[in-house]
Amino acid sequence: MPDIVVRRATLADLDTIVSFNAAMARETEDKPLDEDTLRRGVRAALHDEKKGRYWVAMRSNEVAGALMCTTEWSDWRCGMFWWIQSVYVRPRHRRQGVFTALYRNVYTTAKQDADVCGLRLYVEKENTGAQQTYRHLGMDPTAYDMYEVEV
Repeated sequence: MPDIVVRRATLADLDTIVSFNAAMARETEDKPLDEDTLRRGVRAALHDEKKGRYWVAMRSNEVAGALMCTTEWSDWRCGMFWWIQSVYVRPRHRRQGVFTALYRNVYTTAKQDADVCGLRLYVEKENTGAQQTYRHLGMDPTAYDMYEVEV
C-alpha cells in the first residue's frame, strides 16, 4: 500500500473537492447538490480559512480523500472547536487508512494551536461503520442531537 501524504488543499483541488462533496451528499443523503452553489462554497473556503480549511490525502499522486474543518467558539471552554466536515474518501481507497491519516493530521495540527479546545463531527445515526472508526480514533459520542432549520 502506497504511503498517504496529507497536505492543505489548494485552489488546484477545487474540482476534486466539488466532486467529492457532491458524491458524499448522494451517498449519505441521496441529495443532489447544486453544482454552482457547491463550487462557490468550496472556492470561498479555499480563499478564506475563516470559512473552512480543507485537507487532502494523497496516494500515488492521486487525491484519495479530503475533509474540511470549520470553527465554533465555545464560551464554556474559552476555546475553539474544530468541526470535521465534508469527509470523503474515494471508494477504492476506503478502509485503507486514508481517513485515519486525515484525522491524525487535523488532530496534530489542532493540538499545536493553543486556541483549539477540541474536535467535533456529526455522523448519521445509521452509519455504524463511521462511528466505529471515530471511536477507534479516540472520539466519543456526545449527549446531543442536532437540529436545524434553513433560512
